[in-house]
Amino acid sequence: MHTPGAAPADTASSDAVTATHCPYCALQCGMNLRAEPGGAGVAVEERTGFPVNRGALCGKGRSAPAVLSSRVRLTEPLVRTREGRLEPATWEEALDAVTEGLARTRRTHGADAVGVFGGGGLTNEKAYALGKFARVALGTSQIDYNGRFCMSSAAAAHQRAFGLDRGLPFPLEDIPRTGCVILVGSNPAETMPPALRFFRELRENGGTLIVVDPRRTRTAEQADLHLAPRPGTDLALALGLLHLVVAGGHTDEEFIAGRTSGWGEARAGAMAHWPELVERITGVPVPKLREAVAMFCGPAEAMVLTARGPEQQSKGTDTVGAWINLCLATGRAGRPLSGYGCLTGQGNGQGGREHGQKADQLPGYRKLTDPAARAHVAGVWGIDPDDLPGPGRSAYELLDALGGDVRALLLMGSNPVVSAPHAGHVEERIRSLDFLAVADVVLSETAALADVVLPVAQWAEETGTTTSLEGRVLLRRRALTPPPGVRTDLEVLHGLAARLGLPKAFPTDPEEVFDELRRASAGGPADYSGISYARIEAEQGVFWPCPSPARPAAADPSPGEPAPAAPSSGEPGHGAGSPGEPHPGTPRLFLDRFATDDGRARFVPVVHRDAAEVPDAEYPLLLTTGRVVAQYQSGAQTRRVDELNEAAPGPFVELHPRLAARIGVVDGAPLAVTSRRGRAVAPARITGTIRADTVFMPFHWPGEGRANTLTNPALDPVSRMPEFKVCAVRVEPA
Repeated sequence: MHTPGAAPADTASSDAVTATHCPYCALQCGMNLRAEPGGAGVAVEERTGFPVNRGALCGKGRSAPAVLSSRVRLTEPLVRTREGRLEPATWEEALDAVTEGLARTRRTHGADAVGVFGGGGLTNEKAYALGKFARVALGTSQIDYNGRFCMSSAAAAHQRAFGLDRGLPFPLEDIPRTGCVILVGSNPAETMPPALRFFRELRENGGTLIVVDPRRTRTAEQADLHLAPRPGTDLALALGLLHLVVAGGHTDEEFIAGRTSGWGEARAGAMAHWPELVERITGVPVPKLREAVAMFCGPAEAMVLTARGPEQQSKGTDTVGAWINLCLATGRAGRPLSGYGCLTGQGNGQGGREHGQKADQLPGYRKLTDPAARAHVAGVWGIDPDDLPGPGRSAYELLDALGGDVRALLLMGSNPVVSAPHAGHVEERIRSLDFLAVADVVLSETAALADVVLPVAQWAEETGTTTSLEGRVLLRRRALTPPPGVRTDLEVLHGLAARLGLPKAFPTDPEEVFDELRRASAGGPADYSGISYARIEAEQGVFWPCPSPARPAAADPSPGEPAPAAPSSGEPGHGAGSPGEPHPGTPRLFLDRFATDDGRARFVPVVHRDAAEVPDAEYPLLLTTGRVVAQYQSGAQTRRVDELNEAAPGPFVELHPRLAARIGVVDGAPLAVTSRRGRAVAPARITGTIRADTVFMPFHWPGEGRANTLTNPALDPVSRMPEFKVCAVRVEPA
């Protein structure tokens, strides 16, 4: 398999093959990179032995080397001149300018006037170093990352119910072996195509698939049952299903009594959502609700998997909590081949939030407010715990504060001008900054607004670890040398820290950084201390928690921290190991106990409430957003690949034929979509696969067709997740 557009490369051998992983989604599919003869570039080849994708790749993975080309990427630092132009500069000039911009803001306005914004695509080493840089080198509390926009609601619900957040508490290979999967607000056929085989194999093995989505997506077409609720009503749907579970006598009373707490209040909340009420709220007919319950409760094992659909809502944490309650009430959690899981989106969305990029967390998924956690991490960093800042603002709140309380921003691996909700407002806030520095691979829409742009290495040009949606820690090995003029993010942070008086605190070698991360995470909920680069390579990844042999797996947690999850996997020979032997890692969580103080899962009582915006006479329709298979996130990289642009050249507005006829628009004609925050224009795509009261836009493009111009920044009160998935709009021919 040869990849067109492969980049020039400086490699040691023309026949060198590097086993690595795709730079895009959280599947982190295995691939091999083969150096082309004469240093002509690298080509992607199948890596059939990696269990997640068995060699299969989507178009993004196959074409990933195209972005390595100097034709599309940054190859030298840029500094904005007094005349307002970005002009090439030396690295010394660029790093001096960044240091001065950040230091000047600190002197004038205080440490918290400097913000740091990271990304869910950064490796664990870079995420860890960035969090440390913010808190130690800059002394600011104002750090968060775009993973807050990914699965923070699921993470919060995980913590509330189970005491620990790992996207999937079991490996993907368990999906084909269960009896039924309810897939809520996820379209893996478009977002992570190699994962679709797990659901196909589920059905081939006699299991059933239920898909919950307001659109009849390519994934929904594979399902045994498709439920199409009105956007923003997933919470009512889950409560209605739980009502029918109780009414039909399908609860697992032994499991509820022995392994959970709080069932009484959660049960009362569900019983207030009788089927006919839920049909009125969601638009899903009562017979389909009953059919879903029968399919879910019939087999001995079942799972619920959610994604951005129910999570990117102003009540996303409660919505996910309702689906977790459904699993707990039926005994479908903490048992083999059963449970609740979340399909993480970004490439390192899991690891990125575990090691210090989030406003309220320290490495190892420790709480920033916990004195014992602060003392442990401060000891690794060689500072006084009292010098660690407290929690800062969440992602949207940080972006909203730019130009006000936060006057300068260092941004790595994110493009909020396209990806943030209420993006027009966010762009205005970014433009109002006193100083903006961006480290990125390409000149993204956000980087184009910066005072200094730092060109950094890509996935194939640097070594580092990521953590997949399974909680499997993986290793990407460097396959080629970055072009002259390009540095790694670790080298950038080292250069800035040296100028700020910390020349030794920020190593540039990723394995050295990972070893420090291991020490910082030791004893925390996300314990990586028993994981090494050598083990990852030998075992094709290691599932966390994986404590060091020097620390017993069942060690008491620090005060205020949840107990570490039980290490057993549910299969013979996968326990904690004998004393002194390497811990085997934890593919399957919660089989012996949950990670709460008493080992019981917690039901959380929830009730349905409306989205932050509901349709009215002025804005009578609902907008929901999502992805297409050939583009990724804000499109900053994929929009530079010819093959992907041919498949998905631009934005569109999906609408039902009845709606199209009512407003007088034909397929392909420009359609204006207007919300209370702005207006976007894109070609109409008329299809019977969407609800007549709903329109859909993909969010990968900037400019006139920018979907996030329209979206609502209303925040979930627990996770601080914005409500990307539902807002009120009107549509009309443009």
